[in-house]
Amino acid sequence: MTCSQTTKTRGYKTKENPLPENKVPDSCCEGEDSSNRALNVVIIGSGSGAFACAIKAAEGGAKVTLIEGADVIGGCCVNVGCVPSKILIRAAQLAQQQRINPFAGLENYAPQLSRALLAQQQTARVEELRVTKYQDILETNPALNLLKGWAHFKNANTLLVRENDGTAQEIHADKILIATGSTPTIPHIDGLAETPYWTSTEALFAKELPQHLVVIGSSVVALEIAQAYRRLGSEVTVLARHTLLYRSDPLLGEKLTACFEKEGIRVLTNMQATKVNHDGSQFTLETNAGALRCDRLLVSTGRHANTGQLKLDAVGIRTNKKGEIVVNKRMETNVPGIYAAGDCCNMPQFVYVAAAAGSRAGINMTGGDAMLDLSTMPAVIFTDPQVATVGLTEEQAKTKGITTDSRVLDMVHVPRALANFETDGFIKLVIEKTSGRLIGAQILAHEGGELIQSAALAIRNRMTVTELADQLFPYLTMVEGLKLCAQTFNRDVKKLSCCAG
Repeated sequence: MTCSQTTKTRGYKTKENPLPENKVPDSCCEGEDSSNRALNVVIIGSGSGAFACAIKAAEGGAKVTLIEGADVIGGCCVNVGCVPSKILIRAAQLAQQQRINPFAGLENYAPQLSRALLAQQQTARVEELRVTKYQDILETNPALNLLKGWAHFKNANTLLVRENDGTAQEIHADKILIATGSTPTIPHIDGLAETPYWTSTEALFAKELPQHLVVIGSSVVALEIAQAYRRLGSEVTVLARHTLLYRSDPLLGEKLTACFEKEGIRVLTNMQATKVNHDGSQFTLETNAGALRCDRLLVSTGRHANTGQLKLDAVGIRTNKKGEIVVNKRMETNVPGIYAAGDCCNMPQFVYVAAAAGSRAGINMTGGDAMLDLSTMPAVIFTDPQVATVGLTEEQAKTKGITTDSRVLDMVHVPRALANFETDGFIKLVIEKTSGRLIGAQILAHEGGELIQSAALAIRNRMTVTELADQLFPYLTMVEGLKLCAQTFNRDVKKLSCCAG
């Protein structure tokens, strides 16, 4: 049970199970010495968190069964998320560089694009990675077994699994991981459900370019796809209920909006669609600023946990108001022996967080003691320039009672950005004022995602801004911008020579 998928991609085979009717070994086998029996771990889902847990649990001596009801294994990231989106974004970036570049003497020209061929290439790479990163692992690890079907709880150690042929069976487990992922959240807009709107899945694999794409949403996925389609040649309008990235440092949304508008993306802030109609070829959106027309509509307003069909109340598993399963740092739910990882629980919706959580759950299921610390979790939005953050913003620090100081360095002061003729954006560092310790970084820069891990390591190791400023950074690199921004706490970098230490 994983994130919603609407594309048809290469399927997979289950390994032959020596047990009759694909039954999993009962955790309470009659007459068997439990001290000699392998721990029986059952995982609902087959995405990154599920496989990370399965591998770790198998390493700990467990026998693992993964239950998956969708057509393909691998979950959201490889099938309809990270992998196809980054291919689309990279292709769009190259198209933009053909169309316009900053270098004298290098001729610009209109790119010749076949969206159908690009979609075909995306699908091929998705299938390749699903086989190598999921199917091959399943087929070569004897401790792993895959069962096709949709699961829900009967009790804390028993799942009822409805297989695709309509039959059902009970599965017993010593430990259970819920890793069912998430599904796009569709807002309640009058008439929307009766129209052929896109979610991110349809947008990623569409074989034709729309003339005008309207995007409802202003967070990660919405902004990545909006810019990609603009660069591929579509007219694009973004409807933001608030401002872009309104939950982040306001400077990020403000500067990214300016970058989007410079590329010809129309950004309408504090905007809501109240009604949507489709006449067979065109959408009409009624908004608080008048009517909008387009030939394609992307709805990308976030995702919600796939927990509604699990019958969590049958065992008393606690969820929050969003329906997300509540877990602690050991990935444990409030019910002993039941764990959760990934988008279905109360943690940031990033694939690397899901994998880290699943890995720790697998360790803890088999007698270990591993915790997931998200205090220095880096995050990247793959727009161009990229948005990269780690640690606390000034506002977040204030709510924790931390007195802060901060500096903002425009990218025009970073030598590598000047050499690239790509000076959009900034680096902002936030420190605890009393100690000078770095506690947060917010970056908008070309290749900003390549800078953020250095800031994360600095925060993780409790470095002061002075210690960061004293580090050696290679010249010319974008990451040198961290050093330069750190130096601005004590000096004017405009008065320094190149590579000034």
